[in-house]
Amino acid sequence: MRTVVQRVSKASVSVDGKVVGSIDLGLLVLVGFTNGDDQEQIDWITRKIVGLRIFDDDGGRMNRSVMDVGGKILVVSQFTLYADANKGNRPSYKAAAELELAEKLYDKFCRRLKAMEVPLETGVFGARMAVDLCNEGPVTILVDR
Repeated sequence: MRTVVQRVSKASVSVDGKVVGSIDLGLLVLVGFTNGDDQEQIDWITRKIVGLRIFDDDGGRMNRSVMDVGGKILVVSQFTLYADANKGNRPSYKAAAELELAEKLYDKFCRRLKAMEVPLETGVFGARMAVDLCNEGPVTILVDR
């Protein structure tokens, strides 16, 4: 399981020109799955993301989590996080989970975040999406397991 976490002042995701999810202050999380991913990895990564202290405190030090600042999370599925571009110019996606498994894992991932009482918005699994964001800092962190 692989995620790219970006601290944002705003982010949205659109499908066919229609916004399907948007947040102001919070985290944009791009998530991809590989075969062998399971609930244990989902639990670990969701705890890690929610607990990441990457928002500024009153002294300007990154010392607050998304929950501490009253932020939201926007989750977007992205199988290309498992692209392998080491050979040739066309990336291989062999390491990405099969569509049906990835969709189940994505649903579990989103349900776990909701259970943690994080305000959550999502894209549409498997859709061609356009993501718009304002990365603050910039702060971008890779969290995988």
